[in-house]
Amino acid sequence: MTLKDLKSGQTAIIHAVGGHGALRQHFLDMGIIPGAKVQFVKTAPMGDPIEFRLNGYELTLRSADAHKIQITLQQSTACTECGPDEEKPLRQQVSHPGLGEDGIHHNRKDEHPLPAGTRISFALVGNQDSGKTTLFNQIKGSDLYSVVDLPGSYSLSPFSNDEVITRDFILKQKPNGIINIVDASNIGRNLYLTLQLLELGIPMVVALNMMDEVSANGGTILVNEMEGILGVPVIPISAARGKGIGELVEHAVHVAQYGETPQRNDFCGSDAHGGAVHRCIHAIMHLVEDHAHRADIPCRFAATKLVEGDSAILQALELDANEKEMLEHLVSQLESERGLDRNAAIAEMRFDFISRLCAATVIRPVESRQQKRSRRIDRVLTGRFTALPSMVLIVASVFYLTFGPVGSTLENLLKNFIGWLWSETDALLTAYGLNPVVQSLVTDGIFNGVGTVLCFLPYIIILFFCLSIIEDSGYMARIAFVMDSPLRKIGLSGGSIVPMLSGFGCTVPAVMATRTLPSVRDRKMTILLIPFMSCSSKLPVYTLLAAAFLAGSGAYLIPGLYLFGILCGVLVAFLFRKTIFKGEPVPFVMELPPYRMPSLKNVMRLLWEKARDFVTNAFTVIFVASIVIWFLQTFDFRFNVVSDPEGSMLAVISGLVAPLFTPLGFGNWQVSTALITGFMAKESVVSTLSVLLGQGPSALASFLPPAALLSLLVFILLYTPCVASISVVKRELGFKWAAGMVILQCAVAYLAAFAVYSIAVLLL
Repeated sequence: MTLKDLKSGQTAIIHAVGGHGALRQHFLDMGIIPGAKVQFVKTAPMGDPIEFRLNGYELTLRSADAHKIQITLQQSTACTECGPDEEKPLRQQVSHPGLGEDGIHHNRKDEHPLPAGTRISFALVGNQDSGKTTLFNQIKGSDLYSVVDLPGSYSLSPFSNDEVITRDFILKQKPNGIINIVDASNIGRNLYLTLQLLELGIPMVVALNMMDEVSANGGTILVNEMEGILGVPVIPISAARGKGIGELVEHAVHVAQYGETPQRNDFCGSDAHGGAVHRCIHAIMHLVEDHAHRADIPCRFAATKLVEGDSAILQALELDANEKEMLEHLVSQLESERGLDRNAAIAEMRFDFISRLCAATVIRPVESRQQKRSRRIDRVLTGRFTALPSMVLIVASVFYLTFGPVGSTLENLLKNFIGWLWSETDALLTAYGLNPVVQSLVTDGIFNGVGTVLCFLPYIIILFFCLSIIEDSGYMARIAFVMDSPLRKIGLSGGSIVPMLSGFGCTVPAVMATRTLPSVRDRKMTILLIPFMSCSSKLPVYTLLAAAFLAGSGAYLIPGLYLFGILCGVLVAFLFRKTIFKGEPVPFVMELPPYRMPSLKNVMRLLWEKARDFVTNAFTVIFVASIVIWFLQTFDFRFNVVSDPEGSMLAVISGLVAPLFTPLGFGNWQVSTALITGFMAKESVVSTLSVLLGQGPSALASFLPPAALLSLLVFILLYTPCVASISVVKRELGFKWAAGMVILQCAVAYLAAFAVYSIAVLLL
């Protein structure tokens, strides 16, 4: 019987884990190990993937992957929180000393503190959805220390690109200390990474986050006992509420300053299961000790990874043939004695230790309020018949809030203020008697360009506010769960939906978010499809053109543009799957976090950062672009002020490009100029058209017929993303992929705009 055969509510014991390579290792790292109890929760609305409960958290797997895991059905439907059963918990060891305290663990006379004035470097490490970013915003750094917020990781056996980045940074950059954030409400899952970090022998503190949730649910964690067992300071905190942060930083600085390494990095009992794992690891440590020292890799960490068959560590140690043969002999003996393969034996050893640690230190209710609440909400949001309608309703609500009465009202208020400021400035400059050319620069160049773009700031803020709420609440992961099956049909996995949805906000962070995808194939394909998810920088353009096309149509036409962009992306994805991205998407293995109330502080901080970036962009790229456009429009090549814009430098330069767009209905130099400046920043299209044609939709409506306006909307929707987006793609994938993306987007935009214009001419 396999995991795929379980029915709703049934519980089973895992007795064999199939598969191979990094995927199987990832299964093991996620707690899918022989002896673990697993409970079936539900199937996604479209039949795949499947949700299970394991180690106190919800995990999703596709049916094909669940079929690789053999189980034995249990009569009881109860599901334990932590790994395999163990006959006895760990005994409490001696307590870890307090801050600055001499004693049994540390002798100040033998320690070698960092030189005075040294700026301490910390790596902030933790699982995804553990509150890591929230904590980072609380402790970004000071003159005394700096903090690097590493990508969320489940294990130091990398499965995704993000986990590769995390492990490489710790092993190669050698931070002075590690701040390991642990979700206290899901401690059994989070401590797996903690045990691997302890093996590195780097000064470290454990931040038990979300302790307020644990307490509210009637549970607690015996912090002193946990400190004694782990051998590092354990600090209870609430990152969202800012509680315990000062104590955490104080302890982290202290252990890093004095080089206080973890007092425990061995988790294999000498008598556990006959001591097979213990003997194997320690024998390998003796075998590779000198190699690990030369490679500057912690010996215990290296030995454990060699047992797991980590090829990168094996290559770094440069063992000779005899040593490799001895290594394989030791591993074979372990597998024979333990009755498990090498990877499962190590994973079982860690989860066995975590199980006993939880038994000794964690007191919690059978089911937390968050879990009960999540189960009730998921009956609707991930239900078989209600999931898709709920998702459509939520997305439609986001668009309605953004482009409907709320967004348009705020835009009008800001537009009226900027209009008043423009008229007052113009009157003041006229009264001052300023040179007309300079006055034109200020009013027609800067105010028309920058001011017009700033009017659309409310749309940007509302859209990012909604996306932040969706992500912080935990619903974004549910969207991935629901959408995995349809995405698989176009060659992607459900994990791709998160960066693609982020693309509606901004292409740059969306491209960077693909680092969480474990497959290079899926990552490249997702990056190339992200530009079809229309970014928020295009909102000002859509709003202006939609109003010019048909007044009051923005609430309907703009969502239609978004849907059209998605449709084009789907068609391109089908083409990709048949050509350059043949093959199946990677397995869908994802943890579903409980629903949580979004942190208003985090949301407001994100909104401030996005608004600041938008305004900064308006006063840098767009400011410069507006001045350049005004200058080229005002003067000819002899630097004489022109009376007719047709004789300007801008008209001549753009006129060379304009014939390319004649089949699309907008083959004039003004629109060509706007499209060229849009390459720098999409908002520049609005500022350029405002400078060249005058403010307001009416100026544009009198310049282009409706069919040409609709064609221009489609072209701007699909053509090349901004230079910042291209730059980040080049950094992530290389020049060839970035250039290919630009060519692809322009080609698709041209063909789609031509088709739309041809149809619109017949209908309008």
